[in-house]
Amino acid sequence: MRVVTFETKSALAVPSITVAQMREVDRAMIEDFHIELIQMMENAGGRLAELARKLFLPQRVTVLAGPGGNGGGGLVAARHLHNRGVHVSVVLSTEGLDVVAAHQLDIVMRMGVPILHWPFPGDLVIDALIGYGLVGEPRARTAELIAWANESPEPVLALDNPSGLDLNTGWVAQSCVRASATMTLALPKGGLASSIVVGRLFLADISVPNLLFEQMDISIPLLFDEGSIVELFPRSSAL
Repeated sequence: MRVVTFETKSALAVPSITVAQMREVDRAMIEDFHIELIQMMENAGGRLAELARKLFLPQRVTVLAGPGGNGGGGLVAARHLHNRGVHVSVVLSTEGLDVVAAHQLDIVMRMGVPILHWPFPGDLVIDALIGYGLVGEPRARTAELIAWANESPEPVLALDNPSGLDLNTGWVAQSCVRASATMTLALPKGGLASSIVVGRLFLADISVPNLLFEQMDISIPLLFDEGSIVELFPRSSAL
């Protein structure tokens, strides 16, 4: 029995998935459907930039980027925002980025996007520090950047989840971003349903084939026929 924890504005029921299921989505996308990580990252970052402009109309944006896929998506968003005339700066939580995130960093550096050691106040903060791979409390520089984001007056838009939120359980770390809005990917995760740190919740299309969900025995409605981003609302009912 699957518990539906979300619905769209038009009352379409949207099932939540676990972190393990999201890992399987990522695996199947790459291995079974040959949709590469860099393509998913491009979709995620482009959608994030689109939502940032729609919700907040920012002139100056600070992107806080971690070392993995979440950070890579934030760097893609930085590129798209820069191309639309927004003044963007990037702050990295570490210099040790994985291969795909490092590729995205190379692009924004070649474009002249400033890479700062410490964030500078603006109109919007994009949280792309930690994705669904959270393990325990954020620490060291990551925790310092989370604290800065929470102490800053500007709104925060989180990619996939607020950094420091456990997407399975909803557990909130001591160091956890308090987002004004969150854009999650593929399908929402259960931990987003009731947490006060999520803010408004949106779901973005990253081109997951419906067949993939069917093969995982996950039934979803036609979500993105009118646009690539939909707003979600918590609900509690069982199928």
